[in-house]
Amino acid sequence: MHLEPWQYVWGAIAALIIGFSKTGVPGSGILMVPIMANVFGARLSVGATLPMLVLADCFAVAFYRTHAQWDRLKQLLPWVVSGLFIGTWFLHYIGEHKASKDIMGPIIGTLVLLMLGVSLLRGKLGDRLVPHSKEGTAVTGVVAGFSTMVSNAAGPIMGIYMTATGMPKEQLMGTSAWYFFIFNLSKVPLLIFLAWDNPKNPIITQPTLIFNLKMFPVIVFGSLMGKCLLKYIPQKPFNATIQVLAAASAVKLFF
Repeated sequence: MHLEPWQYVWGAIAALIIGFSKTGVPGSGILMVPIMANVFGARLSVGATLPMLVLADCFAVAFYRTHAQWDRLKQLLPWVVSGLFIGTWFLHYIGEHKASKDIMGPIIGTLVLLMLGVSLLRGKLGDRLVPHSKEGTAVTGVVAGFSTMVSNAAGPIMGIYMTATGMPKEQLMGTSAWYFFIFNLSKVPLLIFLAWDNPKNPIITQPTLIFNLKMFPVIVFGSLMGKCLLKYIPQKPFNATIQVLAAASAVKLFF
């Protein structure tokens, strides 16, 4: 697989968004999902994105590590693990059953649009869309685990969940940082297994790893930028722009 200049340009934009979203505005990370899927194809984008996420998670943990609410993470743990294994089985299944077109594109597009829809509902319904119960935590954990495994797109789900708990800003950032660091790291052996299990339809390749190495400086810059510029960014216009761009990119994945 040879990467064209336009792929590096859009990949660098996605890397910048990843770094910025981890340390600045978490909800902005949803935009990188359809961008990476359009650059690499939906299946390869899962493996191409993960190393960049892990590096950005390291910066988030370094900045906010002392502010985590560990009881929230413990409540989510078994359900997220279940979602990760369901997502791994799903990727294995579709990797073994070739289709005339990449069905992961519409799947990722659907997940992104559903998450944006939930985000908009949260804005309309306020605290009525809050997972207070054990059942709500279970559903959140399983869906987050599945969506992060098949598309690296759990950010909006966890952002809504963390916001709904009423955490102060620092605790929200710290809890989210540890959550994504732990579970993104745990996805590495699962993706390695999928690459070994089906080498004809890989999810991690040498070109994607080379791409990751080239994007690391961009992620570092984005992480530092997010930390420094967060307080100067108008939240509502920024969030609205991200939602519109993410929706447009997700729709493109259907075609």
